[in-house]
Amino acid sequence: MDRPLLRRLPRLLRTRLPAQLPIHLPTRLAPPLRPSNPLPLPQRPDAHRRRLLAVGGAMLLPAAWPGLASAQSASPSPSPQQSVPRPSGSKPMQIGVIGSGRIGGTVGGLWVKAGYPVLFSSRHPEQLKPLVDGLGPLARAGTVAEAVAFGDVLFVAVPYGALPEIGKAHGRGMAGKVVLDANAYRHRDGAAGEDALANGIGPTTSKYLPGARIVRAFNFTSASDFATRHHQEPRIAIPIAGDDRAALDTASELVRDAGFEPVVIGPLKIADSFAPGGPLFRQVGSAEELRQKARAAVPAQPAGR
Repeated sequence: MDRPLLRRLPRLLRTRLPAQLPIHLPTRLAPPLRPSNPLPLPQRPDAHRRRLLAVGGAMLLPAAWPGLASAQSASPSPSPQQSVPRPSGSKPMQIGVIGSGRIGGTVGGLWVKAGYPVLFSSRHPEQLKPLVDGLGPLARAGTVAEAVAFGDVLFVAVPYGALPEIGKAHGRGMAGKVVLDANAYRHRDGAAGEDALANGIGPTTSKYLPGARIVRAFNFTSASDFATRHHQEPRIAIPIAGDDRAALDTASELVRDAGFEPVVIGPLKIADSFAPGGPLFRQVGSAEELRQKARAAVPAQPAGR
């Protein structure tokens, strides 16, 4: 290319290119241009155009950087189930304790410590203030009638001779409820004790508390064992008996939460096997040890229906 053409090149470019575009020439071809009338600078887009440019840029990003799109798809937003914990939908069973002496106070106290609301009752509820104050806000004291109304499950730990009176006064309120019967008859228990000795303690309790879903439990050893050996490993076994499968399941749950291991021995008619004088009475040990002793001493019979 001849030199005159090179000298005319800047002028040709200015006449043929749009006036809005600035011209940048290589420094080797010609020195920088210094026009007498500077070219106008590109105008800033208005707000509408800026929005369109932003949208277009966002749409082009995944194409320009494929890794960005894959990273976004690999980290989805948490679903409602992930971000919001589901409520449990159930509250702890309320337990009404009838007879808050050594057995009732000890076992009921273990349930309070496990998180259950417990109403302790006796003929003199004002005397239970030290017990409930020591257990905290989940424990309260009241009358027997209040315990029956309060409890989803009832725990009866009274002298066996008092059971007929409790049945007469509160049997209607106890009907349909799971009742854990921890009563053990003694010679002092009069006609009720003689009835239990003659006809079996399980069927006799059912007679005095008609309609209640009876489970015999926490009556094979002393309160001191329950107070000192809960939650030890291996867990101490608690023999239970009942005719209602769902009631046995509820009783088993409460036995575990108190810190022991339930062992279903059979129906109520063989509950005498771990009552005073029975082959499993005071047989404190692990669940496997109790099962072995039960197989040797008690005829196998299905429990619950």
